[in-house]
This record gives sequence, structure tokens and C-alpha cells, in this order.
Amino acid sequence: MFRTILLAGLFSALFFTTAPAEEEEAPTEEAQAEEAQIEEAKTEAEAKTEPAVEPAAESAAEEIAAKEEGNPVVLMETSMGNIKVELYPDKAPKTVANFLSYVEDGFFGGTIFHRVIKGFMVQGGGFTPDMDQKVPTYDPIPLESQSGLKNARGTVAMARTSVPNSATCQFFINHTDNLNLDYPKPDGNGYAVFGKVIEGMETVDKIAEVKTTTTAGHRDVPAEPVLIRSVKVVS
Repeated sequence: MFRTILLAGLFSALFFTTAPAEEEEAPTEEAQAEEAQIEEAKTEAEAKTEPAVEPAAESAAEEIAAKEEGNPVVLMETSMGNIKVELYPDKAPKTVANFLSYVEDGFFGGTIFHRVIKGFMVQGGGFTPDMDQKVPTYDPIPLESQSGLKNARGTVAMARTSVPNSATCQFFINHTDNLNLDYPKPDGNGYAVFGKVIEGMETVDKIAEVKTTTTAGHRDVPAEPVLIRSVKVVS
């Protein structure tokens, strides 16, 4: 994995490319921490005013809300547990349509979470367990990062290169609130959120805990592959 540093050295992007030797990149953890410090006081103040919600109850409520609203829900079966994701076609129509095309084609089956950074994000959808990059089957899509959706914990967003309209098949799940990825940060373009985990965030947490290594030049690769067995629409 190659890290692409912006001119000021403060931010880097979650990159994706169809070139076999390259993959998406994410902002560094240092840059993430720097942005987090700016938002910390506000976030803590807001948290104090919000009533505590049990995780299980929150997930159940979100799943019910998704069904009532009629948003598509997909089930991602992984080697470490299941993850259920609600998609937001009203906010990111092109991104959701693209993702569902890959789902319907069975493209994600047999891919892995190839990049895992605890306290940041887990990324997958484009590599096999042997770290061979799959060639996307559809053209890159327009960047829908100005929808108002935030890169909050549990949301799902598209990875891309430094070119804004370059996302194809790779996605990431935010393991924490990554507000430094929201438009117009970190590079003037932001990252497009198109869904949210409504069940199985504990699986994401488990994935984030795995031991990682460097493989064939790619950093933050799980030492033991975390397999995406299938992704299918369930409602």
C-alpha cells in the first residue's frame, strides 16, 4: 500500500485505481487525530446532551426505520460475522446504484477487507485473499460527497483516488467519527457516504482488532485474511 501525502503534509486521501499495483489510500492517523482535536470539545458537549442508547436497541431501531423508509438493506457475510447495511439512494443515488450492481453481480464474494486501521476504518471490496486486485466491471462514478451524510462511526463510504470521480468497487466502514473526511475535507472534495451499519457493528469492531502486516508492499493488511463471503440484498 502506498501512502500519498498532500502538499502540506497534513492530509492524504482514500485512494482507488484500477491499476493492479495500486489501491485506495486513506488519510494518515496523524492527520485524523489533528482534525479530531479541533472537533473534540464540540463532540463532547453534544454527547453530554444526548441520552444513552443501548447498542442492541439502537441497531434494532435503525433496522426498523430502514424497513419503514423502504431503503435497501444488504447483508454482508464475512469470516468474522455478519454486517447488515442500510443504503441511502435518496442521498447518494449513483453511488447506491453502482454498489448494488456489484452486489447483484456477486462481485464482492471472495474478496477481503484488505486494509484495517483500528480507530479509523476497515476497507474492502477489491482484493482477493492472495492480494490480487480485482478489475472493476463498471466505470467510475461521480463523487456524491455533498449529500449532507457524515463519515460518522458505522457509516459506509466509497474509496477513491485523488481524482474525485474515480470510485468503483472499493468501500470502507468508518470505525470512528472521521469528520475530517466530510466535504470539503481533506482535499477539497470529501468522501461519499452511501450507507450505514444497522446490525453487526460488533463484527466491524472485531475486524478492526485483527493483527495486520505488510504484504507485497501493502500496509495494514490483516495477517489472516478477513473474507467477504457474500453480499446480498435482504430488503
